[in-house]
Amino acid sequence: MEKVVHLLTLAGISLYWLTTAAITIRIITKRRAIGVSLAWMMVIFVVPLGGVIAYLMFGELNLGRQRASRAREMFQPYSDWFHRLHKWRQYQPGSLSRYSEAITSLCEHRMGIPALADNKLELLDTTDAIFSSLKKDINQASTSIDMEFYIWHPGGQADETATALIEAAGRGVKVRILLDTAGSRTFFKSHWPQTLRDAGIKVAAALPVSPFRILFQRIDLRLHRKIVVIDNTIAYTGSMNLVDPAFFKQDAGVGQWIDVMVRLTGANAPVLASIQAWDWEAETSERQLPPPPVLDAHTQVGIKDLVQVIPSGPGMPEAIIQQVLLQSIYQARRSITITTPYFVPSESLMLAMISAAQRGVDVRIIIPDKNDSLMVEWASRSFFGELLRAGVKIFRFRGGLLHTKSVVIDDRHALIGTVNLDMRSLWLNFEVTLAVEDSEFTANLAQLQRDYQEHAVQIDADSWNSRRLHKRFAEQFFYWFSPLL
Repeated sequence: MEKVVHLLTLAGISLYWLTTAAITIRIITKRRAIGVSLAWMMVIFVVPLGGVIAYLMFGELNLGRQRASRAREMFQPYSDWFHRLHKWRQYQPGSLSRYSEAITSLCEHRMGIPALADNKLELLDTTDAIFSSLKKDINQASTSIDMEFYIWHPGGQADETATALIEAAGRGVKVRILLDTAGSRTFFKSHWPQTLRDAGIKVAAALPVSPFRILFQRIDLRLHRKIVVIDNTIAYTGSMNLVDPAFFKQDAGVGQWIDVMVRLTGANAPVLASIQAWDWEAETSERQLPPPPVLDAHTQVGIKDLVQVIPSGPGMPEAIIQQVLLQSIYQARRSITITTPYFVPSESLMLAMISAAQRGVDVRIIIPDKNDSLMVEWASRSFFGELLRAGVKIFRFRGGLLHTKSVVIDDRHALIGTVNLDMRSLWLNFEVTLAVEDSEFTANLAQLQRDYQEHAVQIDADSWNSRRLHKRFAEQFFYWFSPLL
């Protein structure tokens, strides 16, 4: 019996080390960012069994066979839909500024989605303004309402929006709602899904999470987009989930969430509708590509308000939004201002920001003073010293949890959408960003960023360098995990 136990022990140890060696070889040969590879190797060797299990669950981008197959089948019809946009007057790549030209070329070559002009953009920067505008448009909808969010949390104005959707369905409007399973778990546990379905509204859960699915696909992929399209003519996107901050995470100790949304009408509303249609089909197998936008032919002259829609996520061109961010930062000549709630940048983005500051660009990063994720907060701090030494200015916003995701370059070019400056948004989540070439909108966004700065405290480099040793240790510890956050 003792020999059997001994042999089983040796067999178990041998199997474990063979598995560890195989995974280590797999990590090395994947040729991803060195920081990501080192972080995974540290997890595997520091947390022996747990690290191996974690890598098998979360280490690779596995969509699952059925979802990957469906994405491949969807590619051609959506590609054809985007290709038809090139024949309209609103497609004029020759009119792009130097800020937008490289980004649009990148997006066209990698995704086939062109920048289109003739959009009207409205920046909504308060909860009341966002919900008021959204409910007004829902109440005036005549044919369709398509929505998708990472989080729908019941309470307050979110419930009022649900009631408006029920009333819209009652007058014959087709309403579809797609929500991330993990982000909206409180919603799915409430009475609202059944109440909405009873009213004739289609409600679908994206990327379901269950122990069974661990065997077939990565379970921490998240639908992080926020998109609303009404009658294929009005669209919303930005940082705000369908959440009333007065009813959301009140015990987190970070204050109310501060968000923005962009209300868009014109050429790109159907483009955002096509992104929502992609997500809906990927989850339900139902194809409902929207009608193409009603645009002018090339006989008319004049071009304005150019917008490039940039979706990202598994099954789409890898690292496309990181490429857009890098291109924008390297083109900056005078100023870069970034707002993000979660700041865990990649090595490439760190180098880009440092290089910009060292060539005399005024680089400013505005982040929340307190974060709802302890790991992210400590990991973020590990980057401050190097950025401050390069001359980057870092501001900690004290008016709540600043959740706005925005970039303004030289007060001329803007990026705004759902993307955090962390590895999860850049590599894993399904996201969407707008690259905007519109002077009035960009000026409004730049002014909003300045308003955020007025409610923030700038980090002093000397004070930061004198912080206590235990804080430095915590920052360095979480830094090792930053590529995985």
